[in-house]
Amino acid sequence: MSQPLAERRLTYIPHAANRTPMFTVTLLTSPAAPSLDLALVDSLRNAWGGGDALWLSPDEAAAFTISQMPDNQWSVWADLQLTGTDMIIQPGTDLRKQMLLADMDSTMIEQECIDELAAEAGVGPQVAGITARAMNGELDFEAALRERVGLLKGLPEAVIGQVLETRISLMPGAQVLLATMKANGAYAALVSGGFTAFTARIAAQLGFDENRANTLLIADGKLTGVPGVPILGQAAKVQALEEITAQRGIAEADVLAVGDGANDLGMLKRAGTGVALHAKPSVQAECGIRVNHGDLTALLYLQGYSRADFVN
Repeated sequence: MSQPLAERRLTYIPHAANRTPMFTVTLLTSPAAPSLDLALVDSLRNAWGGGDALWLSPDEAAAFTISQMPDNQWSVWADLQLTGTDMIIQPGTDLRKQMLLADMDSTMIEQECIDELAAEAGVGPQVAGITARAMNGELDFEAALRERVGLLKGLPEAVIGQVLETRISLMPGAQVLLATMKANGAYAALVSGGFTAFTARIAAQLGFDENRANTLLIADGKLTGVPGVPILGQAAKVQALEEITAQRGIAEADVLAVGDGANDLGMLKRAGTGVALHAKPSVQAECGIRVNHGDLTALLYLQGYSRADFVN
């Protein structure tokens, strides 16, 4: 008896070089309220002359192949956004990556760490406003970081631990994403414009192989209001991509990068698969892969994993 469609695993066979180039269309919705309609999938597949739909998760995620990039991709994408559906089109059919390069704030965790520290210092709204503008590319990242850290001067070092324990939560799907990719041999690096006091904890909790971030300078048990140098911004994230791929002996095309802010754009554009996850408008405008409704497990569906492949 054949396996039910909704339970099939997505297994693509790379096409020979002399055959028609193929693209993979992935459709997905929020796993908290899966609402992917079979009729919608079939309608789009038929309109674009696609292959059979493979359901990666019932009512949540499906994929099919097409032979050419549709010229109405973004108008269809905009229409689907109104239904709570993300659509991603990628070249090729062999989509699994050998490395995950991830931002932390508002990507692997639900908060911006510096905003949470600022709330404890009594300057929350002021710092959060600067953060939002910096992440949307309206302010120079380094200058904005210095200004925000300056507002934290005198905050007791112990507050960092309090914030970690009481204010920080993992992004939904984070643990499954890391566990599944690592179980399949991928290397994982957390590269943040935030601070090592937070990345060290999150990296250990999720199983990242390494983490890079800025430092908060401390004297006499209090924040000095000055960040350590050099400041890790957009260029440093690209540098991390270059260094780690060279060390691991893999191509940049084998990397899946994910982030939400303007300081992530460099690595998102260089990686083989760069995902703007619930990203700022200016970031989405420059990225071809946008996830606005799915959680971090969307990054697994984009690689052809089915829910049956997930490692919990």
